[in-house]
Amino acid sequence: MHTKMDERNTLKPIMQIGKSGLTDNVIEHIKKHVKKRKLIKIKLLKSYMEGKDKKKVFQDIATKADAVLVGSIGFVIVLAKKEVHIKNA
Repeated sequence: MHTKMDERNTLKPIMQIGKSGLTDNVIEHIKKHVKKRKLIKIKLLKSYMEGKDKKKVFQDIATKADAVLVGSIGFVIVLAKKEVHIKNA
């Protein structure tokens, strides 16, 4: 039996956010993948995170992508489709 934690641990990041930052194209890409996969992992590079508050950045990405932040380790975040998270809560 797989748990949500198992699923989060086996995911590979679908993208990296670096120097270019959180552009409209990046947000649209994240939205598309969240809708398609329901659970995605994103890696944020140190070049992007330098001098920023991790928790604020992570939540900002989730909000802009219309997703729910379900986990983070270091500079890697896991986002879920809102309906999926609500059903499993």
